[in-house]
Amino acid sequence: MTAIEDIVVQPPQSATWQVHLDRSMWVAGVRGLMLQALHPLAMLGVWQNSNFQEDPFGRLRRTADFVGRVTFGSPREADEIGRRVRSIHKALRVHDPATGRTHRVDDPELLLWVHCAEVSSYLEVTTRGGLGLSARQADRYLREQRKSATYVGLHEEDVPGSRAEMDAYFKRVRPSLRVTPEAAATVRFLLWPRLPKELRPLSAGKPVYFPFGALCYYTLPGWARRMYGALPEVPRASVTAALAAFRLAANSVPEPVHDHAFMPATRDMLHASAARLGALGYDVRKGLKGLTDPRRWPRARAAA
Repeated sequence: MTAIEDIVVQPPQSATWQVHLDRSMWVAGVRGLMLQALHPLAMLGVWQNSNFQEDPFGRLRRTADFVGRVTFGSPREADEIGRRVRSIHKALRVHDPATGRTHRVDDPELLLWVHCAEVSSYLEVTTRGGLGLSARQADRYLREQRKSATYVGLHEEDVPGSRAEMDAYFKRVRPSLRVTPEAAATVRFLLWPRLPKELRPLSAGKPVYFPFGALCYYTLPGWARRMYGALPEVPRASVTAALAAFRLAANSVPEPVHDHAFMPATRDMLHASAARLGALGYDVRKGLKGLTDPRRWPRARAAA
């Protein structure tokens, strides 16, 4: 008999499933990029080794593909993308002009910073937007994300596995953060990005993007916003209300329409995951997002 562990990395019963299927993850993803940029070496790594400024949406979609595969993908798919990411990182270097030193992109401290900036953003934004996770579920989410960290080459025991541990990590690392010229340029760019070539016909609607970018910025921790000083402060309640409105609107978009935001390969992976879960007895008629409802799980359906 096939076990759920053979079907998906994180099962529908996980806290990760609840967080990663929430559409406010789009805000969280950009917020994570803004937060990551505060680490000078991590920012230089992006600046020197990627085409981020030419294709910011591509990077966001590639991150979404990785997150999707280590959540909804099969263990084989997660292992494959993990090997690919580790191989790419192993070959890349970061040159620090301030010290003249060269660093490995797969330095554990850099990998840990990127991981923590991402997953803390995912958890903070989705729960602030209205995802009803209990304190225990929030800690469970971070414990589950330790497994995701192993795919980029980290050891589970080195990764924060609770909100308290995550808070302690940020307290420890904050003295080493600063707004470099590259970080400031990145935030300005994320607030007003240059559209990639294939999206240039949409340039007339570009001003609509600014409220989204501003929302991402305003969800940053207060200490991070104070460091950047890119926008004037607004009441916290206004930001929370705007985030809740965005989440409500985004979560109302039908899954087949929403998933066009992903790369074709990501969509194929998600469809395959739904098919495997359906064969195991899960009710996937409302897609993967429908499986956030326990009544669509096999045991609940059998009891009904």
